[in-house]
Amino acid sequence: MVGGTYPAGAGASRRVAPRRLERARRTWRRWIGYALGMNSWIALPLWIALSFLPSLTGLLAQPGAWYAGLDKPWFTPPNWLFGPAWTTLYLLMGIAAWLVWREAGLSGAKVALGLFLAQLVLNAAWSPVFFGLHRMGWALVVIVAMAAAIVATMVAFYPHSKVAAGLLLPYLGWVSFATALNLALWRLNG
Repeated sequence: MVGGTYPAGAGASRRVAPRRLERARRTWRRWIGYALGMNSWIALPLWIALSFLPSLTGLLAQPGAWYAGLDKPWFTPPNWLFGPAWTTLYLLMGIAAWLVWREAGLSGAKVALGLFLAQLVLNAAWSPVFFGLHRMGWALVVIVAMAAAIVATMVAFYPHSKVAAGLLLPYLGWVSFATALNLALWRLNG
């Protein structure tokens, strides 16, 4: 090396290799960022799938003959309505969580997405408690906690995405209705 430069031929390869390596690193980071980053549409189906997970507990603890034999209040919806209603709600929940994640990321929305996961856990717990264990009183406790967790999730989502918070309104409405139904069933049959 003479005067801070490499001899002709040698310096060019030494300088180009780190530049190529850095350019490759930037390209790799950009692709990883695209696939897993804030603007990724790839994550949308994953958030939707996560939102549908509580429905699996409903497959294990179905209404059956026990529920059919209960005295029901006048406002009990027909059984065929539950499937389409929950499908729509789970879809909206997944989109809402994705919007928050896309806007703030996991680290920027830890509390909001943590509350979202907490309400999913409570959602997953309700069917086994109500239909599986036939514990209507305990199911009422679970569903009231779920409604509170939904409200907390909406409040936490709002600063990140007003649309996401709004997408949870039908879910809160349905769970509020289900809470009234749970209470009425417990009073009539408890």
